Amino acid sequence: MDWSQHSIPAMRPEPRFGDRVVPAFCERPNSIPAMVADAVARNGDCEALVCGDVRLTWRELAQRSAQIAAGLEKLGLKRGDRVAVLLGNRTEFVLTMLGAAHAGLVTVLLSTRQQKPEIAYVLTDCGARLLVHEAALADRVPDAADIPDVAHRIAVDDDPKRSRFSELADNAPMTAPVEVGEEDTAMILYTSGTTGKPKGAMLAHCNIIHSAMVFVSCLKLTEADRSIAAVPLGHVTGVVANIMTMVRCAGALIVMPEFKAAEYLKLAARERVTYTVMVPAMYNLCLLQPDFDSYDLSSWRIGGFGGAPMPVATIEKLDKKIPGLKLANCYGATETTSPSTMMPGELTASHIDSVGLPCPGAQIVVMDAQGRELPRGEIGEIWIHGASVIKGYWNNPKATAESFTAGFWHSGDLGSVDAENFVRVFDRQKDMINRGGLKIYSAEVESVLASHPDVIESAIIAKPCPVLGERVHAVVVTRNVVGLDVLRAWCAERLSDYKVPETMDVRLEPLPRNANGKVMKRQLRETFMAQISAEARP
Repeated sequence: MDWSQHSIPAMRPEPRFGDRVVPAFCERPNSIPAMVADAVARNGDCEALVCGDVRLTWRELAQRSAQIAAGLEKLGLKRGDRVAVLLGNRTEFVLTMLGAAHAGLVTVLLSTRQQKPEIAYVLTDCGARLLVHEAALADRVPDAADIPDVAHRIAVDDDPKRSRFSELADNAPMTAPVEVGEEDTAMILYTSGTTGKPKGAMLAHCNIIHSAMVFVSCLKLTEADRSIAAVPLGHVTGVVANIMTMVRCAGALIVMPEFKAAEYLKLAARERVTYTVMVPAMYNLCLLQPDFDSYDLSSWRIGGFGGAPMPVATIEKLDKKIPGLKLANCYGATETTSPSTMMPGELTASHIDSVGLPCPGAQIVVMDAQGRELPRGEIGEIWIHGASVIKGYWNNPKATAESFTAGFWHSGDLGSVDAENFVRVFDRQKDMINRGGLKIYSAEVESVLASHPDVIESAIIAKPCPVLGERVHAVVVTRNVVGLDVLRAWCAERLSDYKVPETMDVRLEPLPRNANGKVMKRQLRETFMAQISAEARP
C-alpha cells in the first residue's frame, strides 16, 4: 500500500548532494523565499500569522521579513552566515527565520530550555555571527570571550520600545531575496545529544520544501487551513510541520507561546483551528480538562501526532467527542526534516501499532547489524532514504560518515516493514531491554501503560539484574495517585509475563525532557541507579 490513492504531485528521480538520486516533486519552489512569494501570490490579503494581539496577512508577513533581511544585511551579514535564534514561540521567531532566508543566511535554532554551556557549544560549533535572543534569557547568553565569532546580539523584549529587535526591523524592505541554491543549507538544528556532543543537522532548502509539500499533499491542506503551533517552534516539528507547511499551503499559523491544555482548547475554538501536530500526551491532557465538551472544536479535522504511540482509549475518546477529526501518526527526525512515514487518517484506528506508510518519495529498509537488508516483517534497524534526508552534520564529517550510507540515514530505531508497507517502530536500539535473552521493546510496554485512564505518560528503562542481565522498571506519570498493584495488574492482563514491569516509580510530575522535547531516559537511568546505590548502602 502507498499514497497513490491520494492526489500527490508528480515526482521524478533527480540527483541530490552529489552522490544520491532521489524522487523529487517536479513542480516546486526552489527556496524558502520563493515559497513565501508563492503564498503571497495565492493568498496575500488573508491571515498568515496570529500570535496574541498580532495578526499579519501573507503580504504583511513577507514585507516585514524583507525588512528584517535588510536589517541583517546592514549588520554586514553575508550569504551563508549563521544567525542563531534563542526565542520561544512568538512572532519574532517566524520573522527572523523568514528574514534570514530572504537574506541568504542560515538560521541556527536553539531551544529556550538550553543552558549557557550548551548554547556556547552550539554558537561556537556553527560559527554564528548573530544571536537573536529573548531579553528574559540574557543570563544564559555566554560571555563574549566564550563565543568569539558572535559579532552581534539582539534582544527581543515584550515591550517594543525596549526591544532592540525593532531596530533590526526598522528598514526599507530588501527588494529581492539573495539567490541561493536548492541544496544550500537553510537551517541547522542540533540533535538532542543524548550521547556525546550534539550534532548540527544541515537542513537544505530542498529538504524543507519537500517535507512541507509532503504534509500539504498527504493531509490535503489548503489556503483555508489554520494550524495551531503548540509545540516548540525551535524543534523540527514546529519549524517544518507548522511554519513551513503553512507557508506551502498559504494557510494561517496560530502561534501558542506555551502549551497549556486549558488555553489550547480556548485558542483552538476561538481561531477555528483545522490542523495541528502534537505529542499524544498533549491530546490526553486536553481530554482531561473538565470543560472539554463546552468548546466548539468542530472545525478541527486533522490531528497529527508523533514521538510516542497514541493510546487506543485516547483515539476512541477523540473520535466520540470530535467525530470529524482524523488522527495521523507522523514518524521522522531532525535528520529526515520531520516526516518519513505518515498514517492516512482513515487507517489510524485499524493500524494502531504502526507509524504509517513511507511518505511520498521516501524509501525505508530494515537492516541487520552487518548492514544487510532484512526480509519483510523482520526486526532490525530502520534506514531512511529520500528527498527529505539531510546531507549530513555541520563541520562533522566523521559523524556524517557513521550515520549515512549511500544516502540512507541510520535512524537507530528498531522496527519492521510488513508486506503491506506499514512501518512499525519498537524501540531505540540502546533502550531495548534484554531479560535473560528475551527482548522487550519499551514502546510496547509504554503503550499499554498509556492506555490506563489515569496514566498521562511513562518511560520504560532497564533495571540491572545479576541473574537475568536486565529486568523491566517503569517510571509512570499519573493524573491521580494510583497503586503499583493496580498498574502491574493492568499490564499483566495485556502483556506477556516477562514484559510486565517488576518495579515502578509512580509520580505526578512530568518526565524529564531534553531541549528537543524527547524523554531523557539516560537521566532516568542515572537517577534510578543512584537510588539503588543509596538503598544498598549499610
